[in-house]
Amino acid sequence: MVREGYKFAIPALALGLLCLIPGWNWPAGILIFLGLFIFYFFRDPNRVVPSDASVVVAPADGRVVQIVDQEFESRLGRRISIFLSIWDVHVQRAPVAGRICKVQYRPGKFHGAYRSAASHENEQNVIYIDTPRAIVIVKQIAGAIARRVLCWKQEGDEVAMGERIGMIRFGSRVDVWLPVEAEVTVRRGQFAKAGETILAKWTSTI
Repeated sequence: MVREGYKFAIPALALGLLCLIPGWNWPAGILIFLGLFIFYFFRDPNRVVPSDASVVVAPADGRVVQIVDQEFESRLGRRISIFLSIWDVHVQRAPVAGRICKVQYRPGKFHGAYRSAASHENEQNVIYIDTPRAIVIVKQIAGAIARRVLCWKQEGDEVAMGERIGMIRFGSRVDVWLPVEAEVTVRRGQFAKAGETILAKWTSTI
């Protein structure tokens, strides 16, 4: 479980238990349920990361909602968008091994995370990962409910494939942009697991 979850879950559980003393059962039940749900939301299960360095793994749990050709800073590539419901694990992982060369916070709107406009209009963290093959981009995107996007890494940090890099609270979206050197193997509508599901394979060798 993500440590940050305790500061939200424990007060709700404590208030719920206190409400039981005077017999306020309905408020108690709601608060206890809320506390338990927060524990569930902040879960952080271990993942079996592929040992094949020629693959790109999913940065987030959720449904693949878009796979589109898209330029990024005048470079050709493809964007894969993953929608996270409130029931999905919300810890993000590095899709590739490399060095984080840039982390850019971009303020913005709070469209529903399932909408295509969220990719470029919503509040987000843009994480640039420099690899021996090319730069890979990960976007942590806030949604209509999620208003807190956390990146646990800094510029200059080295990351391994599947390493935890951040978290978004509640429903949200994560995009990964890959250059043309990566062949996308995932399908739209497929459910992805962060650190495990293979999204693409590099067509070039180091």
